[in-house]
Amino acid sequence: MPSAAVAYAQKNQQRFLRELKDLLRIPSVSTLPEHKEDVRRAAQFVADEMKRIGLEHVEIIPTEGHPLVYADWLHAAGKPTVLFYGHYDVQPPDPLDEWESPPFEPTERNNNIYARGAVDDKGQMYMHLKAIESLMKTGGNHLPVNVRMIIEGEEEVGGESISRFVREHSARLKADVALISDTELFAPDLPTLCVGLRGMVYTELEATGPMTDLHSGVYGGAAPNPMEALARIISKLKDDKGRILIPGFYQDVSKPTPAELKTWKALPFNEERYRKTEVGSSVLTGESGYSVLERTWARPTLEVHGMPGGFIGAGGKTVIPARAAAKISMRLVPDQRPDKIFKQYSQFVNKLVPKGIHLKIKQFSVADPIVVKTNNPFVKASTEAMKEVFHKDTVYIRSGGSIPIVADFEKHLKIPSVMMGFGLPDDNLHAPNEKFHIPNFYRGIESIILFLQRVGGNHKA
Repeated sequence: MPSAAVAYAQKNQQRFLRELKDLLRIPSVSTLPEHKEDVRRAAQFVADEMKRIGLEHVEIIPTEGHPLVYADWLHAAGKPTVLFYGHYDVQPPDPLDEWESPPFEPTERNNNIYARGAVDDKGQMYMHLKAIESLMKTGGNHLPVNVRMIIEGEEEVGGESISRFVREHSARLKADVALISDTELFAPDLPTLCVGLRGMVYTELEATGPMTDLHSGVYGGAAPNPMEALARIISKLKDDKGRILIPGFYQDVSKPTPAELKTWKALPFNEERYRKTEVGSSVLTGESGYSVLERTWARPTLEVHGMPGGFIGAGGKTVIPARAAAKISMRLVPDQRPDKIFKQYSQFVNKLVPKGIHLKIKQFSVADPIVVKTNNPFVKASTEAMKEVFHKDTVYIRSGGSIPIVADFEKHLKIPSVMMGFGLPDDNLHAPNEKFHIPNFYRGIESIILFLQRVGGNHKA
């Protein structure tokens, strides 16, 4: 028989889903200034829900960017404290014409809910609130553990405000473990715990040449071209085998252990299916000599994300642009340091600048790489909880993505993080037709309930 809290969650599944849809309708795109008020509305939605389910000291905390939302419940004497983290901001929905249904009008198809933010991270963050509600309603307004929650609105733009808050207000966030649901299952129906994340350095190169856009017929052959200059620079950052050419870039790379590599080889991974269904390309690229999982989880990368500048409209316009830019990021692995990598990158790029071009190098965001230790009772509680829900043993994986707050929690709060994610590899994060498999939404709530009961020592309640 399920616990009373799990039974409550199962009984209220449809209501939970309707509430999530209300949150998904708010276009809380943190990177676009025109959505500032929408981001604020999403923060208020989260705060109102925290109050409704019985959390205390609920506060919307202003920052230089978008607000944080804090709440706690600290009446479980002698029990551990769990710090819940999530984010309510989302990526832009572009390109809009590739969505099968409007990105901010949640739509159910094939047992999935489609909307921007469905899985990253509104749906997964909302699982936390619904798990707490289920425990509160069936436990006489009492929880098996102490709880703090900190939900941010800037994860998709670097998370600078929450990073500063963690540094400056560590006492307010004092806890024994952090619970994060912003990752995915390795495969459908396979309970998964993420134990490693790549770090990141996100930059923009801004190149300027002539004082204004120029006619390419009249000035071509005499005027420096910023767009062409960036193309030349970028072409020298990697070789044709995918190896990054920045001097010293690989100096501090720490390799996964033989035991970890052996575990990865045992995972149900089909490279050809991955190529066809997830990447959708004719061939997979990257460093030779490494498996796909090694390349995406344990090797550093450098990618170009966009090159605004010049004329990009339909048709032709023969112009030499006065300015062009390139957005470039590097994913890092243990034990690479973002500050050292940025310095090496900047020095190398500056040596590649063609004559007549002035280059500015901007740094937008950074994140430390991290591998979480698994020999603690919180990891044990999470794997047992997911096994009870999925009826399978939980596997450990790394993620190629970055969640900057995980390293901040370890560095400033001195606590481990448990990354229990319930997305799927084909959920289209940051892409059109983002989705969340509805059964995983429900199973995530149940897993978190059981995790909290185990951490509190009364999982049979």
